[in-house]
Amino acid sequence: MKVSCFHCGNQCISKYYINEKVFCCNGCKTVYEILYENNLSTYYDLEKNPGNSPKEIAGKFDFLDNLKIQEKLLEFNDASIQIITLYIPQIHCSSCIWVLENLHKLNTAIKASQVDFPKKTVRITFNPEEISLKELVVLLTRIGYEPYISLEDYDPKKKYFNRTILYKLGVAGFAFGNVMLLSFPEYFEVNEFWLNQYKPFFRWLMFGLSLPVVFYAASDYFIAAYKGIKSSILNIDVPIALGIFVLFLRSTLEIIMNTGQGFFDSLTGLIFFLLLGKFFQQKTYSFLSFERDYKSYFPIGVTRITPDKKEESVQVYDIKKGDRLLIRNEELIPVDGILIHGKARIDYSFVTGESDTITKNSGDMLFAGGRQLNGAIEMEVLKAVSQSYLTQLWSNGSFEKNGGSPYKTITDSISQYFTITILLIAILSGGFWLWYDASKALNVFTAILIVACPCALALSAPFTLGNLLRIFGKKKFYLKNAQVIEKLAKIDTIIFDKTGTITSNNKSRIAYEGLTLNTKETTLLKNSLRNSNHPLSRQLYSILKANDIITLDEYEEYIGKGIIASHENQKIKIGSAEFVGNNTYASSLKTSVHISTNDQYKGKYTFYNQYRKGIASLFNRLKEHFNLAILSGDNESERENLQKLLPAKTKLFFNQKPEDKFNYIKFHQQEGANVLMIGDGLNDAGALKQSNVGIAVSENINVFSPACDAILDASKLTEIDHYIASSKKGIEVIKMSFIVSFLYNIVGLTFAISGKLSPVIAAILMPLSSISVVIFTTVMTNYISRKLK
Repeated sequence: MKVSCFHCGNQCISKYYINEKVFCCNGCKTVYEILYENNLSTYYDLEKNPGNSPKEIAGKFDFLDNLKIQEKLLEFNDASIQIITLYIPQIHCSSCIWVLENLHKLNTAIKASQVDFPKKTVRITFNPEEISLKELVVLLTRIGYEPYISLEDYDPKKKYFNRTILYKLGVAGFAFGNVMLLSFPEYFEVNEFWLNQYKPFFRWLMFGLSLPVVFYAASDYFIAAYKGIKSSILNIDVPIALGIFVLFLRSTLEIIMNTGQGFFDSLTGLIFFLLLGKFFQQKTYSFLSFERDYKSYFPIGVTRITPDKKEESVQVYDIKKGDRLLIRNEELIPVDGILIHGKARIDYSFVTGESDTITKNSGDMLFAGGRQLNGAIEMEVLKAVSQSYLTQLWSNGSFEKNGGSPYKTITDSISQYFTITILLIAILSGGFWLWYDASKALNVFTAILIVACPCALALSAPFTLGNLLRIFGKKKFYLKNAQVIEKLAKIDTIIFDKTGTITSNNKSRIAYEGLTLNTKETTLLKNSLRNSNHPLSRQLYSILKANDIITLDEYEEYIGKGIIASHENQKIKIGSAEFVGNNTYASSLKTSVHISTNDQYKGKYTFYNQYRKGIASLFNRLKEHFNLAILSGDNESERENLQKLLPAKTKLFFNQKPEDKFNYIKFHQQEGANVLMIGDGLNDAGALKQSNVGIAVSENINVFSPACDAILDASKLTEIDHYIASSKKGIEVIKMSFIVSFLYNIVGLTFAISGKLSPVIAAILMPLSSISVVIFTTVMTNYISRKLK
């Protein structure tokens, strides 16, 4: 007697037993034992028979011991941490996700694993000193998740493309054309001896041609409908699958009972046009994703050192192999390279999740995504920037904010109720026609199920927001994901940082007051500032005349306070009056950077701010719709100037530490406010993450911060109100496309219920409705964004 394997569900006659459970082979039994022994048996609670039977693997992965092959496969390769993304075709359910994201329980050398379900990939961080890449892949294979490893697929110039829909479209198209050809004689009711003689043969031939169409080409609809029903969700595939099944069953019964030719022409045509519409949607969305991934580069300014030792700021995508880069304190390493000069202490937590810093020496390898924490370093580029890698880093789950996408929830909810309504209409209408005119009942039932599919409804939000995402990127406003647009549309409070945000770093006037600095002190001052990424440090660095580059013995930057550095016997402090130990100027209202060397106060550099052109006009436009505030870490010296420049109701707060900004935003959110924070991305990291939407302003400096939701080119700051307005109108477009979809369904249902719409015509109209929504949202989003400069 055959029984079902507890692990994979295969029918078998087996003698493999454990804990009163039956297994089809020793491999499935081994997988169960591994999971059971590591307290991972919850795997079987999430899905019945979720596993795959493991295969024989002896010697199969020996090639992974080759270091050159490892280098090609690994995303990150350090002595104690390696990261790899593996394609695993067996991923198919929640149990798969659960066990693959709990690999660390199977082996403590695995630090983290994250599944991308749509792409069927898992990104694994592991310690190569405790488990090799080969051992990791063997472990995955032993538990039934053998990775598909093809070196061609790991070529960065090539991308994996799933051609399944093309194969299914080809099968459906071939069958549809031939079934139509075989159906022609019966369309015209030709009484011809040989046609009448072979009519049954032609009908069974049409039946045979429809089998691969129904059971292969349309399989995704049946699988999705089954999984939806199993999860107690009536998704948009349920009515489609039901319509296909009823049409196939009715047609099969007709030829078996020899009462007619069935509807195999309509059936194959229906599936062909459904797949054609799905293929169009997939290609259109891929195009939007392509523009997002490859054209919307982050405006991260990186300092490149020219052959004549000069420093120039360039954008990341201008970096080439062989370039020499200057990476300052707290800056992100944008590319893989080799450390040439300086003391490197790298924080790779954005990449690996490990908080421990790593010390590197000259000649050591540096990887993209690390943050330098010990002054400035120089590195030589080994690879050009990988934009998709930076996008992955920016979208790391560690920096996700609470709360999902409300409009996605609305779409899902509407689709669910929509499906229930359509099923009721189809059943009632089919019942009426069965009583009134049974010959039309089947056509009416299937036409309703097909024409009223809410596919167009489900496409409204992703296409609208996806196109806006692309347009904003072209206008130098770079968003982390489409949800940011939805959040922007709800903003009612906007908070600005001052220095480096509403003031320009390039136009401030700086004056020195105090004891003259000697050559050594000036050189030490400039080299200390060279390490810092603070806006005031960068401005002061640009005006100092010293040209010698020295390696500092010590360097430490205290966020919001100042810098301590030393070289040989010379020690310097740079920062606020209190920080350098001079309380005489502690109450000064001017923005100043104070200097002391060897604990002797030297003087101060006073900054006279230059506000960005058009900032007053921007605030006047914003005051009509938003609550405005400025949180500045500087003193109150600029209060009077700001009060003249900004609207009367703008709240001004000075001497704000990073934690003060964070708490201010949190307080207003608890009062119900939806807060937009606009800052410089460095001192404001906490505030940017806490806000509903955090925007880092970039002005030719590396302000990359995974905590922010968007990066805005500084030249576009005065356009922020137009970006918000376009976001609000984008949500209106979604609502309008909902209405268009409903109107289409009302018209289609009217014809279908009256029996005037055949299933094949409904199948043509359904993808056309989806196409019309795509065209409508694309045209409307281009129209509403026309004001963006």
